[in-house]
Amino acid sequence: MKPKLGVLLVDDERLARGELRTLLKPHPELEVVGEAADVEEAVQRIAELDPDVLFLDVQMPGASGFELLSRVEVRAQVVFVTAYDAHALRAFEVNALDYLLKPVHPQRLRATVERLLQHVGPELPGAGTGAARPLAVDDHLFLSGERRARFVQVGELACVCSAGDYSELVTRDGQRYLLPRPLAEWEARLPERQFVRIHRGTIVNLACVDRVETEPDEGLRVHVRGIATPFPMSRRYAAQLKLRLA
Repeated sequence: MKPKLGVLLVDDERLARGELRTLLKPHPELEVVGEAADVEEAVQRIAELDPDVLFLDVQMPGASGFELLSRVEVRAQVVFVTAYDAHALRAFEVNALDYLLKPVHPQRLRATVERLLQHVGPELPGAGTGAARPLAVDDHLFLSGERRARFVQVGELACVCSAGDYSELVTRDGQRYLLPRPLAEWEARLPERQFVRIHRGTIVNLACVDRVETEPDEGLRVHVRGIATPFPMSRRYAAQLKLRLA
């Protein structure tokens, strides 16, 4: 028998926590091990309980669920619980396990539990029903690294590099995140006025480009601020980049 996944409920509304606890009862694979009414209490409970799953309310007085993730190292899978409408959900499309809209519907929760048990990321909203929405520079991505999870504005990405079936995202402060998304998906979704592909394996943020140099072999190298090693640029993409930098 597989061990149960320990769940921590973080929501400032006692009734909302109680409702979610009730909705989770038909799912014996999960066990609610604790609750927290605000970020300060959640920090303590995470340290004490080391939960496997956080059901995390986004909007709480004092400090938001976003701020909790920036303050503590979270090993748990994160499921956002939010009253945000569908137009605000782009913040959760990347690398969050899932999100639930309040009031939580039992069938929707069942789908979330199935994802938890499979240990796979969710499909992007809209997947299978058409192209995913493009991202704006001020949209936020939920990124999970080895040490902690954090929200990062799209404009804070310095570059995105291909890593097989994965992509490595590098932020302006040098943090790196590996996500199970192909580079082609990022090229289609990142703001085209600010992000440009310079090689079949590299997309750079034009706001982070320091200079472009010609190498002795007549190749080109793109220097990105904060990244020690310059990126090679294919001649196929050179004209496009020069046009944008002009």
